[in-house]
Amino acid sequence: MKNLYDLIMDPKRNPLRHVHPAQRFQIMLMLSIMWTTIFTAAIGIWFAYGALLVGHALVLIGIAVTAHVFRRYSKENGTYRDYPREDGTARYDDVWGG
Repeated sequence: MKNLYDLIMDPKRNPLRHVHPAQRFQIMLMLSIMWTTIFTAAIGIWFAYGALLVGHALVLIGIAVTAHVFRRYSKENGTYRDYPREDGTARYDDVWGG
């Protein structure tokens, strides 16, 4: 169970490890809000008709979204600055000459 937890929550082991720390925080924050919404909605509709069906659907959708985000960021991705424009010019002017 600890290994599964580390694969998701440890920023040195999860697929978002190649993303800039600020972007990684934003993505993990978005995923945490999504999971909080899913579980509160699943618990909130527990007393309604079809609660198990809707709760399970929400969990499956959450797993699919999380897997999509992790798969998308599992490779090292550069920023927009790493890709030149079509006309070959720089994307920004570096005042420090770097």
